[in-house]
Formats: sequence, structure tokens, C-alpha cells
Amino acid sequence: MTSNLTLPAVSRRTLLGASAAAATLGFPAIVRAEPAPVKLGIIQPITGALAQDGDLGRFGATTAIDEINAAGGIKSLGGAKIEMIFADAKSNPEAATQEVERLQSEGVSAIVGGFASPICLAASQAASRYNLAYIVDVGVTDAIISRGLTNTFRFAPGLGIVTKTALANLVAINDAAGKPAKTVVLVHEDGLFGSGLAKLMQTELPKAGFEILETIPHPTPARDMSNVALRIRSLNPDLVIPSSYYGEFVLLARTMQQQHIRPKGIYSVLNGAASNFRFVKEFPEAANGVMDCNHWADPRKPATAALRKKAEAAGKAWAYNIPLNYSCVKLVADALERAGSADREKVVAALAASSFSGHIMPYGETKFVNGQNMGAQPVNLQVQGGDIKVIFPDAFANAKPIYPFKG
Repeated sequence: MTSNLTLPAVSRRTLLGASAAAATLGFPAIVRAEPAPVKLGIIQPITGALAQDGDLGRFGATTAIDEINAAGGIKSLGGAKIEMIFADAKSNPEAATQEVERLQSEGVSAIVGGFASPICLAASQAASRYNLAYIVDVGVTDAIISRGLTNTFRFAPGLGIVTKTALANLVAINDAAGKPAKTVVLVHEDGLFGSGLAKLMQTELPKAGFEILETIPHPTPARDMSNVALRIRSLNPDLVIPSSYYGEFVLLARTMQQQHIRPKGIYSVLNGAASNFRFVKEFPEAANGVMDCNHWADPRKPATAALRKKAEAAGKAWAYNIPLNYSCVKLVADALERAGSADREKVVAALAASSFSGHIMPYGETKFVNGQNMGAQPVNLQVQGGDIKVIFPDAFANAKPIYPFKG
């Protein structure tokens, strides 16, 4: 039988009211689309001779990304999350260049990292072909920022700044102790970093009143430091100033300790081991008393202690790679917020105009001039009683220098 029932017309207002009621009763609401993530390239050497440093750098970057995403992502982009695209530089410039090509093809908006000077030099050059922002975490050779590449930004201090600061601080520490040191032996790795630093030291140390007895280069990697140690013994300098990566300095320090070679001070500059808790914990006698002018986090900032706690809970040795990469990623996030875009040109422009102060380094505001952060500065550290202390300048220090050191 056919029904003659006529349904009443439904107005738009009635329909909207019913929809609202349905939502109140628990019917699923329409979910707003998640904004596309911002892809950030992180490049570090996690295989090869520099793998330890690369792993620490990756940890610092990963921790910063996790914190940014947990806090709501990039708010000017609707809460877009940062997606890490990782690249292994494999401890050599050629691999780094190939990885930059891959990162750019995957659509990253910027790249952070590199660690070693040769890697940063090659990777930033490759990134410049695409006007892809490259933020150098460590790479200290000043050739990185002297080429006029508008895409390259070094957050940490470079060789010239560190050497000048290291010499001024050495003079201040030596003068305060009554000038016990007059003679120096330089020991350096024979690559871009170590050779460049040795050349600067050879020019500047005599101006500060120190006599350089000899400059001793060594390869990286090196498996034996006996001949270097014997030469130091025969020269009997007041100070040994080594500039080496982790494995080579550990080998040198252990060999000197085993052979009872005890200068008045080991004053490292940008040393790969002297500011690394792995060295301090594994070889406490060889490490004790070693001074270093290097990158380091500001010990006065609560965020520094929080990051160190996370690192140690993850089984990572606390070293400068972690806070530097952590801060570099925060710098990129700040640029993305101000740019309101993941577009490469806009990110480069935002980085160039940075006044970022949300880092955990002993720096002022981030101000880039020709790609160098002019707010960056190193500090002086010393291994004391199984800990690494900031000893100079006084504004950041949490200990006094023990110098001359009687091992």
C-alpha cells in the first residue's frame, strides 16, 4: 500500500541546530587538517672517525625538535611540527656533499650541523646552490664564512674569535699566577682545523710574551703518540697547547701521563676531548687539570641542567656538541616563527635578521654579520676532581683555575 504521508520541510536553521545537538551528544566533529610539517635537515658524522661527536650533535638536535613539537610546533604556521630528515656525513666532505643533495631533493627548509670544518665547508657550499639555509654548529675554520655565501650562518665562534679569546684568557690566567709559563709546545692535527689554529698561535703567542719551542703536527686518525710525547719530554715546555679531535688528544694525554710528563699546564684550544665527560670518566688521571678554551653551555641557566640531565639519562656523555645543536635548532625555529613560512628564501632572510636569545650558550643576542654570530664567545674550562668547570671569564665561571697544575 502506498503511503500518502507528507514530511514537513526542514529549514536550514533547524538543520544547523540538529547538527549542534548531535555534536553535543557525542557525534564525531569535523577535524581540522593538520598543517604540513616543516622538514629540517640534520647532518652529522655518525660513522667514521668523528662518529662520537656526530652522535652527540644528533642528540642535541633531536631533543630540541621534540621540545618544540611538544610545545605546539611553529605557531605562525598553524602549529606545524618540525620533521627531522637526518643525513650521515660519514666523517668526510664528499659524503656530506652527497647528503646535502639528498636533503634538498627531500624538500628541507634548512640544514643544521656538520661538526668538522671540512664537512661544514663542503656541505654549506653545496647548499648554497639552492639558497638553502645552512646553520653551522661547530666548524671553526673562518673560510666557512669568508666566502660571502648568504645561505651560511655560523652560530658558534670561529677560529679567529676563539684564538684571540684563548690568548687573552691565557695571559690573564698566567699573569694572575705570577707568570709561571714562558715556553710552549704546540701539538695539532694536520687538517684544516688544527693547522689553521697552529698558524694563528705561531703568530700571536710571541706577541703575548711566550716562546714557541716547537710545533708538532699529527694525523687524524692517529694510533700512537709515543714519539710526540718523547719530543715534548725532551723540550720540557712550561705549557703544551694541543688542538686535536677526541681520539688523538686522549691518546696524547694518556701517553704523557704514563710517561710522567708533567708541564705546568695543558692549555687546549678547541680540543675534542678536554671538554668531554667521556674522557674525564674513562681516564680521570690523564684528564685532571687539563684546561681548554672551547664551546660550552652556560652553567647558570636552568635549561642547561635540564638538557644535561636528559643527555645523561640517555647514556650520552655531556659535551658541547649537545647544547650547540640544541640551540641551533631553536634558532631555526625562531626564524621559522618570524618568517611565517617554510620558504627557503624567507628562512634565509629571517636568519639574517636574527636577534635570538633563547639559547643556552654563554652568548649575547644572536646577531649575524657576514654569516658569523657576533654574539658568540668561547669560555675557559678545566677538569677538576672529575668534573668540567668553567673557570674564565668570571661572569660565567663556577670555579677558580688550578694553575700551575701539579699532577
